[in-house]
Amino acid sequence: MLTERLEFTPERDAEIFPAIPAASAVFLLRGGEARAEPYISKTANLRRRLQRLLGSPEEHTRKLNLRDRVRFIEYALTGSDFESGFLLYKVLRDNFPKTYASRTRFRFAQLVKLHLENQYPRASITTRLGRLNGRALYYGPFLSRTVAEKFMNDSLDFFKMRRCVDDLHPDPKFPGCIYSEMKMCLAPCFKGCTDEEYAGEVNRVQAYFDSGGDSLLREWSAQRDAASGNLAFEEAAAIHVRLEKLKPVMSQMPEIVRKIDGLSALMIQPSHVPDSVTFFCVERGAILGPVQFSITPPEQTKSQSMESRVQAVLQSFAPAKARSALETMEHLALLKRWYYRGRRIGEIFLSDDKGALPMRRIVRGIGRVLRGERPESDLLDQQKVREGIMEFPRGSQSRDDAAQERKPQ
Repeated sequence: MLTERLEFTPERDAEIFPAIPAASAVFLLRGGEARAEPYISKTANLRRRLQRLLGSPEEHTRKLNLRDRVRFIEYALTGSDFESGFLLYKVLRDNFPKTYASRTRFRFAQLVKLHLENQYPRASITTRLGRLNGRALYYGPFLSRTVAEKFMNDSLDFFKMRRCVDDLHPDPKFPGCIYSEMKMCLAPCFKGCTDEEYAGEVNRVQAYFDSGGDSLLREWSAQRDAASGNLAFEEAAAIHVRLEKLKPVMSQMPEIVRKIDGLSALMIQPSHVPDSVTFFCVERGAILGPVQFSITPPEQTKSQSMESRVQAVLQSFAPAKARSALETMEHLALLKRWYYRGRRIGEIFLSDDKGALPMRRIVRGIGRVLRGERPESDLLDQQKVREGIMEFPRGSQSRDDAAQERKPQ
């Protein structure tokens, strides 16, 4: 993980410090004793940070100084804050297997969980991921619990799946709840429906979450068209009203929110290597990489297109190994932290429902990341702001930029 290693002696600091790059990096300082804990951190300027930690101590100061304790310096250069954070996480996990979680201060991603293992399935919000090959399904990552709950509750208003959290023991004498009285639940608690009818409704909910709402949009659109064809215009108008209520709910679902075991993407980040970018792959919610991609093709691949070269690099990624649920949760936390920033560096391209990546968009994205231009998603959002379709969240960088654009010249 850390590719460079130097031996440090205080007497040679005048020649050691100039040899260290003044660049972004993750580093580890190790003492001479095997039992001593290493010092691990990330920095935007490695040389300046090491001079502060290992330089001659100043008088009457409380600044940390490790000059007389460190014997080895290990480091790896990085090209972006995301790469630094991901590498720091891996180094901490390797060196502090019991305490790395408290050092990284994870805030796990909020997920919508569909409890299919229950006899009468329901949905809930959780940060705990179970086995991805189990019966329960997980959808995310969402920005916060508030956002996840609003999306889940607004979505379930279109269905009649139960909202209660108890394990049901259906009894015809049970009085039911307010949802059954409002005809918003099939009421399996007092045998208001057959098990087959409830299972059919659950399947509709699962299809809705799997498709990001498209399944329900297609279903209601077909019903509206059929009603119009049968001259049932009042029925068609009622269905159209439901469609108009559905579209704002679907817009609450960020592009990255997918079924976790189907979350596949390519992330492109700036690289510390000139004329290159860094690739990270996301597979089933886990992050793989980094892998460097050079813009200038090697001599033997000059005849290949950029898309072919990108495909070859993607195939060179090491196969994803089986990961624990906790490790996948940690990777999702890192991905969520980067994705929901007001203005993020780098771009991400998600696969379609067949697992295929948008190669042409990826090639254009490589050029934007290399030139330090604004991501494609930001450009689309700026266009929507100008057209009055959406408004950026309060306090985000993009909102401020959009406000500047609207000022009269």
